[in-house]
Amino acid sequence: MPIALPYGSWPSPISAADVAQASPRLEGARFAGDEVWWGETVPSEGGRTTVRRRRVDGTTAELLPAPWNARSRVHEYGGGAWTAAGGELVFVEKTDQRVWAMTPGEAPRALTPADPTARYGGLVFQEDTLLAVREVHTGHGGPRRHIVSIPMDGTGEVRDLVGDSDFLAQPALSPGGSHLAWVAWDHPAMPWDRTQLRVGRLADGTVSEWTTAAGGATAPLQPAWLDAEDLVYVDDPTGRWNLRRLRLTADLLSEELAPADADTGGPLWSLGMRWHGLLDDGRVVAVRTDGSDEIVVVDPRAGTTGILDTPVVAGANIEDTAGTRVLVSGSSRWAPSGLWVVDVDAPEQAVSVRGDETPWGEEWMPVPRSVTYAGPHGDVHAFAYAPTNPDVVGPADERPPYVLFVHGGPTGHVGGGPSAKIAYLTSRGIGVLDVNYGGSSGYGRAYRERLLGQWGVVDVDDVVAAARGLAADGAADPERLAIAGGSAGGWTVLCALSRSDAFAAGISRYGVADLLRLAEDTHDFEAHYLDGMVGPLPEAEATYRERSPLSHLSGFTTPMLIEQGLEDEVVPPSQSEAVRDALAANGVPHAYLAFEGEGHGFRRAETIVATLEAEVSFLGQVLGFAPEGITPLDLE
Repeated sequence: MPIALPYGSWPSPISAADVAQASPRLEGARFAGDEVWWGETVPSEGGRTTVRRRRVDGTTAELLPAPWNARSRVHEYGGGAWTAAGGELVFVEKTDQRVWAMTPGEAPRALTPADPTARYGGLVFQEDTLLAVREVHTGHGGPRRHIVSIPMDGTGEVRDLVGDSDFLAQPALSPGGSHLAWVAWDHPAMPWDRTQLRVGRLADGTVSEWTTAAGGATAPLQPAWLDAEDLVYVDDPTGRWNLRRLRLTADLLSEELAPADADTGGPLWSLGMRWHGLLDDGRVVAVRTDGSDEIVVVDPRAGTTGILDTPVVAGANIEDTAGTRVLVSGSSRWAPSGLWVVDVDAPEQAVSVRGDETPWGEEWMPVPRSVTYAGPHGDVHAFAYAPTNPDVVGPADERPPYVLFVHGGPTGHVGGGPSAKIAYLTSRGIGVLDVNYGGSSGYGRAYRERLLGQWGVVDVDDVVAAARGLAADGAADPERLAIAGGSAGGWTVLCALSRSDAFAAGISRYGVADLLRLAEDTHDFEAHYLDGMVGPLPEAEATYRERSPLSHLSGFTTPMLIEQGLEDEVVPPSQSEAVRDALAANGVPHAYLAFEGEGHGFRRAETIVATLEAEVSFLGQVLGFAPEGITPLDLE
């Protein structure tokens, strides 16, 4: 029989160290013959990205040994930093951004020359050819990018196949290698605003001529060849990213394959994103997102679509296909991160490769509840996670404290799958509301574009509306609502705390506090992102100043925990320090935690542990509960 204890004080078996180790951050996966290879960050090794293998007999081992670190910096966010190529591992080494190859058990060898100006990413191996996006920084103007082919023996010349645009992604060779398809876009657009699907003819090792096959006003993504004349890709002329087929006829006939009021596609923050894959028999396996995710199988010949029964409910990627098998990654109802091999003709025999377990039981994982609240700009979507502990319940006369999570991006998305961090909180009697404010993906273009020109307005209004809606439902204590977020989510936290009284506490992780500084310091990929989110400079300079939290320091009257990496080049420590100083000047309880060796986003296990424990202690002190087994954080 569960006992009754005050919310926030519940004993939990989930430690901060468990969270740091139990949520593997997967970085792609591939079939390699009869084996499965996957990339994974290792928090205990400073966030190094390794590659592991699952052998035929089910045993696993590390493939890429320390200190090798597979991480790309193309577009700054990287992605596609490794792939399988004819039994060899090909990867981009973080420290030099060169492409290396290794036969399992042997030492890596360089495939590209040493060049401190060059970066590689988006690696794909097709038609016995290694393709990549190469980004060259010369210090004169912006980076130059090309899709290139790289000889596997390391002795030949890296060859430029095509450029002709500010940004390039997702190259795909046709069977036989006669044509190349790829995605391109130019400033000021982001890849979820407007892109072009281009198709070019290869002659003498380069693209001799190309044409725009789709896009311009829409955002096509991820081309893949059904055969030498037919392409599958996704595009959103209807307001939703859906699968389409393109035939290389004179008029480039395009048709929908499986129309749905859901998205197959998303923001291309990383070059490794994949939302669909082709089976050998011509069927297509795809992700569909409308809040949460599902996996579908589309048969273009029969014109049928069926739901594939997989464990994945959020953050789904179609990593690779082979025969009738598909590699699917994402979150399940009981595991924050996992990788499965699923045979589309026998899904009940799905094999868990990685992450389909936790050191605690499924009974400790909260069940997501999809909720929608009315806001001043329209409906606001979110997922609510109630306090969940099989051994404890809250007092009958008490409502629980809740933390609103604000994702980054701001063009990002959270699905209905609990993370280890959410379970860390809910198992202690602290509820979580994960909010997809206006501007989030996963609900179509109109919802995503609600934020255009309104960053710092719509997102703030939406999180406040969600908080008040949650309290009005009776699910949360209206006097014990907190808000937490990092990067762009931290911006929303700072804006909400300086301009509203909806929250009793706030947690900002490397939050943006100065829009003008962000615009000055940001990298090329996001150089014009704020043009759409706020307005172009210098015309909108007054808006940048007015919206920035640093222009409203007197408004910081809510207790706050600030967490900052000292090597953060996106949001430098000076911004968080200015907020800290304002809190001190205003006499507001606060704590400032700065971490050596961390940049924009925390990867080290010791940092993850320190921040989780500090956040729970902070919430307890401000919201009035005593966390069990947590060292108190000193507040100033």
